[in-house]
Amino acid sequence: MKKKIQTPETVKLKRRAEIAFAFYIAAVLMVTLSTTTCLAANDPLSVVNNLSNFIFSLIRAIGLILLGFGIMQVGLSLKSHDPSQRANGVLTLAGGIIITFTKEILNMITG
Repeated sequence: MKKKIQTPETVKLKRRAEIAFAFYIAAVLMVTLSTTTCLAANDPLSVVNNLSNFIFSLIRAIGLILLGFGIMQVGLSLKSHDPSQRANGVLTLAGGIIITFTKEILNMITG
């Protein structure tokens, strides 16, 4: 087996990496331990509504990403004349529309 020779440069680089990792861990711990309650209110129903609005906004963001990806797929399929990619793009586009408007669809169903 070969024994690795450590030069002063590698020792210095390793030490810098350890210091950088320690700062990273300290920053993560500070952010984690200094959190505050962000959805609190006096009324428990408003807390649930705030959480619901937050979750639906995340779902809407995912739907918009899928919508953009579907548009890109359809555009690329038109350029490359690939019908299977076009079908996948249309399905992704339809899924993105449905996911984007999930809250409105649920409100329409429940009345």
